[in-house]
Amino acid sequence: MKTTANVQTSQNSSRKNKVFLALGSNLGDRDALLDAAEALIGRRVGKIVAKSSRFENPAAGFKSDNDFLNEAIEVATVLSPQSLLSEINGIERCLGRERKSMACEYHDRTMDIDIIYYGDAIINEPQLVVPHPRMAERMFVLQPLNEIAPGFVHPLLHRTSSELLASLQSG
Repeated sequence: MKTTANVQTSQNSSRKNKVFLALGSNLGDRDALLDAAEALIGRRVGKIVAKSSRFENPAAGFKSDNDFLNEAIEVATVLSPQSLLSEINGIERCLGRERKSMACEYHDRTMDIDIIYYGDAIINEPQLVVPHPRMAERMFVLQPLNEIAPGFVHPLLHRTSSELLASLQSG
C-alpha cells in the first residue's frame, strides 16, 4: 500500500517541508563525519533549523566494539521525500558508507542517515517508509529527537517525542 499525505513533491516549489533526520557514525572520526554530514545536508538538502547534542550509544541490532555517536537534526527542504532519500544516500556514500549486505544484516558504518519524519506525511513505498518504522523502539533516535522536537506528534502513533521517549525509558 502506498500512502502519501501532506507532501509537497515539487523540487521547484518554494514550500519548505519540515524534515527530521537521525545521523549516526561508529567508524573513523565520528565527530568530523557528523560535521561533514551536516555541511553536505546544508548544501544539498536544505537549511538545518535545529540540531541536537550528540549522544554516544552502543551498536543496536548487531555486535560491535565501536559505539555510535548519534544526533538528530531538523531540516527545512523543498525536496520531495524520494529526492531527499536519494540525496542522503549520496551523502552517506560520499562519507564512506557501504550499504547493508543482501541478508540485510547491520554492520559498522562511517555514516548512517535515516528519515525519521517528513512533516506529518505517512509514506509506505518499497524503498521508503516514513515515519521511520522502528524509531519508537530506538533510544538512540528518541533521545536526540526529543531534545529538538519534544512536542512533535508521530502521525501514526499519535504520541509526542517526549511521550515516546518516556515510554521507552519506562518499558
